[in-house]
Amino acid sequence: MNLLLAFMPFIVFVIVERLLSIPVGLAAGAVAAAALLMRDLITPGRSVKLLEVGTLLLFGGLTLLHLAMGEQWTIVDVRLRVDAGLLLIVLSTMVLGRPFSLQYARERAAPEHWERPDFLRVNYVISAAWALAFGVLVVADVVIDVMPGLPRAGGILAIVAALWTAAWFTGWYPEQHQRRMAGRT
Repeated sequence: MNLLLAFMPFIVFVIVERLLSIPVGLAAGAVAAAALLMRDLITPGRSVKLLEVGTLLLFGGLTLLHLAMGEQWTIVDVRLRVDAGLLLIVLSTMVLGRPFSLQYARERAAPEHWERPDFLRVNYVISAAWALAFGVLVVADVVIDVMPGLPRAGGILAIVAALWTAAWFTGWYPEQHQRRMAGRT
């Protein structure tokens, strides 16, 4: 659940952007990311997460860029930037050898599991599933932008299906892996 809570700034952005405006939505996303970071800083047993730091930098940077440049971005332009930024954050954590889901998993697993190769492998697979989902979001954003005549419902359906699948997989895969490992012993 903590992993899914990490995506709260993106949900806040979508809601506030719809109700008020793009710059206010971006700023609200930055505030939500800052709140998650503060929670991690003041709560015993929690650590600052790469995803949350990246999210704060993403929303904060986009807010400042939007305000400084005074551009009138469309919602598709902004969502493409946000989704591509999120994909970049997730891929970066994997390239750095610290898949973003690992920090959340360590808060739930006993320390003796942390250094096991299969623990790291499971987190690479989960992070890759999220990267794939965010890749689908980026492709859907591009298709919506380049082909405005297409019904938006298809793009929205692809986005919802990708996010739901990644969330479901995040819960399902570790249990399947544990069952498979238990069957080997």
